Amino acid sequence: MRYRKGRVGRVVVVRFEDGEDFLSALAELAKAEEIHSAVFYILGGIKRGSLVLGPGHEGPPPEPIWHEVAESSEVLGIGTIFWDEEAPRVHLHTAVGRADKVHVGCLRQEGETFLVLEAVVMEIEGVEARRLKDPATGLSLLEL
Repeated sequence: MRYRKGRVGRVVVVRFEDGEDFLSALAELAKAEEIHSAVFYILGGIKRGSLVLGPGHEGPPPEPIWHEVAESSEVLGIGTIFWDEEAPRVHLHTAVGRADKVHVGCLRQEGETFLVLEAVVMEIEGVEARRLKDPATGLSLLEL
């Protein structure tokens, strides 16, 4: 285990509009506000996105099991923002549900808002952390 201690800095409350890609918008917000370390929460609606529901097998490199969100659904999630060498990287795990079907996974590539989606971004001050590509897994892992 590796860890660093920090404190909560700025808190940013965000409302994403219908059709907006909130994953890209979160990265843009982090860049514009120079937020290098943060945790965030989201809740609202999603109508399109790609979820990774786990690896296809246990060994590295992980082979993702993809699930496409293709219709309006409820979403609740928690994520982090840490930069790689040049830009913010958003890492978000969510529960996405519609009627009696719920999927939990890592939302990647796109997250299109359905009607409205809210986020609370809490900056973490005093922590030096980055996401670096791990050659063994191919993933961008948190480095402290």
